Amino acid sequence: MAENTKELIDRINSCAQFILSKAPEGFSPKVGVVLGSGLGKFADTIADSTVIPYSSIPGFPVSTAIGHKSNFICGKVGGKDVVAMQGRFHYYEGYPMEKVTMGIRVMKAMGIEYIFVSNAAGACNQDYKVGDLVIIRDHISLLPNPLIGANLDDFGPRFPDMTCAYDLQLQSLAEQVCSEQGIGVKKGVYLATSGPSYETPAEVRFYHSIGADLVGMSTIPEVIVARHCGIKVFGMSVVTNMSNFLNVEKNLNDGDDVVKQADAASVKMSSLFATMIERLS
Repeated sequence: MAENTKELIDRINSCAQFILSKAPEGFSPKVGVVLGSGLGKFADTIADSTVIPYSSIPGFPVSTAIGHKSNFICGKVGGKDVVAMQGRFHYYEGYPMEKVTMGIRVMKAMGIEYIFVSNAAGACNQDYKVGDLVIIRDHISLLPNPLIGANLDDFGPRFPDMTCAYDLQLQSLAEQVCSEQGIGVKKGVYLATSGPSYETPAEVRFYHSIGADLVGMSTIPEVIVARHCGIKVFGMSVVTNMSNFLNVEKNLNDGDDVVKQADAASVKMSSLFATMIERLS
C-alpha cells in the first residue's frame, strides 16, 4: 500500500539527513548523478569520496538489476560537492514508482539543483552504432507517470511543464565539451518501456516510426520527478546494442553484453560529465 503524503515526505527527508550525516563535514551538493547499467566508472572520478550503501539507509530501496552497485557516493568533482547514485531502480524490479524515483527526491532534499542521468540503451535509429554517446534531447514514455496520486506540494506543482525536460543550456555545454575533447556525440529521443523483456522487431519499428532513436527501461520517471522538483536535467545514453528491426537470430540481445558495452564507453562519458560539472556556475 502506498504511503500517505506526510509519511513519504518524512521518509525522504530522513534518508537525506542520514546520507548527509555520513558525508564529509560541510558537504552541500548542488549536483546529483544517476549512473546506469555498467556506467559506474564515473564513481572513480569522485575525489574524497564516501560510499554509503543503499542497504545501510533506513527506509531506502536496494537495486537488483545487473550492473547496478547500490551505493550513494558523496565527494567532489571539479571542485564541487557531488552526490552520485551508483545504481538505480526500475519499474520491472517490482518497485512502485514512488520507490523508482525516491533517490531523486532524496537528492533534492539534500540540496541538488542539477542532475545528470545516464543509461545503457538500444538503438532503433539505424544511423547509430554500438558505443555511441547520445545526448537525450527529449523522451517518449510508455511507463506509468510517477506523479500519479496525491501531489507532493513540498516538491513541486500538480502539473509540471515538460516542454524542455532536458535543459537546453546543458545540452549546448555538452556539445561544446565534446567538441573540445574530440568526443563524437549524437542527439536523440529516448523511449522507455516497462521491460524486463526486450522489444520485438515490430515494436522497434513502431517506436522508431513515432520518433524514438533509443529505447530502454529507465530514466524517464527520474526525469519527470526531477523536473517536478525544479531540478535542471542533463541526460545521456550509451548505445550498447542495435535493436532488432527484423526477426533474425544474429541480433539477439544479452543483458551481460549490455553492461560490457556500457563499461567500454563509460570512460568518455565520465570525462564529459566531470568537465561539465566543473564548468557549472
